Formats: sequence, C-alpha cells, structure tokens
Amino acid sequence: MASSEPKLPRRIPEFSSVDEHRLHLKQRLAAAFRLFGRFGFDEGVAGHITARDPEHPDRFWVNPFGMNFKQICVDDLICVDHSGEVVEGDASVNQAAFAIHSQVHAARPDVVAAAHSHSVYGKAFSALGKKLAPLTQDSCIFYEDHALFDDFTGVVLDVEEGKRLAHALGETKAVILRNHGLLTVGHSVEETIYWFTSMERTCQAELLVRAAGEPVVIDDDVARATYEQTGSHLAGWFSGQPLFNWIITTEPDLLSGTELV
Repeated sequence: MASSEPKLPRRIPEFSSVDEHRLHLKQRLAAAFRLFGRFGFDEGVAGHITARDPEHPDRFWVNPFGMNFKQICVDDLICVDHSGEVVEGDASVNQAAFAIHSQVHAARPDVVAAAHSHSVYGKAFSALGKKLAPLTQDSCIFYEDHALFDDFTGVVLDVEEGKRLAHALGETKAVILRNHGLLTVGHSVEETIYWFTSMERTCQAELLVRAAGEPVVIDDDVARATYEQTGSHLAGWFSGQPLFNWIITTEPDLLSGTELV
C-alpha cells in the first residue's frame, strides 16, 4: 500500500484479488477525470472516460452523467453493462458515452480504458478532416497508429454509429473524430490518459506550425523508429505515472476515503 505521497511505480502492478484490481482501476479512473478537469478538457456535460471491469468484461466504469470532472470521486463512478443498464451506482449514464464506449470495448477486447472529450485543440484539428503528420518527436507516438473517422452526423446516440466509430479506430491507439474531437484507448487508464493529453498537445503544435509556415516533416524511417521508442503500451503507461502521482497527491479527496492501491 502507498503512503499519502505515492511514489512513481516502475512496473505495471499486479493484484492479489479482483476487488483490489477493481479498486485500483476506479481510483485511476477518478484521478483521470480530475486531470481532464485540471486541463480544461470538460465542455458542459460532454466527455467521458471508461475502464473495463476486471471481473466482468462486458461492463465498464464511467462518470455519472452531468457531474463536473473536477468533482468526481471514486464513490461517484457508475458501472454500466453492454446493454446500457447501470448495474452499480445510482446515477444515469451519458447516452453518447454508452453508444461509443460499449462498441469500442466490444470491438477491442484488449482495451482496458477509453477516453473522449471535446478538448479545444483536438476539436479544432478535427475540423481539418486529416490525420496528424510526424512533425515532432511527440507526434511520432501516433505515427501509423491513429485513424480518422471521416464523418459527422451529430451527437453519437445510436450504437450503430458507435460501431462505425469503433470500426474506424480499428487496432490503433487513437481516432480523430471529424468535427468532433479525439478518442484514445489503451491497456491501462494511465496509458489512455497519456495518449489523450499528448495527442491534444500534438494537435496544438501542428496547428501552430501550420499557421506559422510550411513544416519540415520527419522522414518515415525516423518517425517509425521514434514510434518504436515512444509509442508502446508500456511507454504510455509509464509516461502517465507522473500525472497520476501529481493529481492524487494534490487532490487526495478523489479517493473517497479508500486506501490507495
């Protein structure tokens, strides 16, 4: 068990029970919402992050509809099954969250967490209807490992639209939703959130570069080699640790009185 000032872990944790694993996921998920709140990724009631339950793969934990990201604690999270029923918690689920995340989790058994919000630079870049170019070291994280959902039909409320989105995502770590925003996935909450924050900043950087002049694009072989160094599941998980360490230390109330695991 960690102290009130958690240390940076060096390897992906293992758990002695399903309950301990579930608590860890929920703590990380609550921390993820606090990070999104801190970074200004909230937009009214839009946006959602999910974590697949470790015991029931057809269920995921998600934020209660209408609650500010900056206030979410472990005890506020709700659990939803793939039919849309809230099986734990007393709040309602965002219909768009269900339509998108149920289909992403169903299509990608490897995915533990998925994150989507209407972040400023992500939605601005999405309006270009194009994928990111390898312009910086950080943008190489997504080299040949992100997709474009080149369609917009309004708020995603239909699971069939969610299926189309999941199909566009394919086996990649992220998808740009045209005229909408970003969605990232990963094998851990930490990885997923790091991909999202990095992708948001990469969108910002590319918008700045293209506004300033003609960019110098990184050669394919260099971009691919850089991706191998920075774009793995382990690299994403480890790169996310400082963020989670900081937010849990800064806002320990998010743990809702639970002991940190």
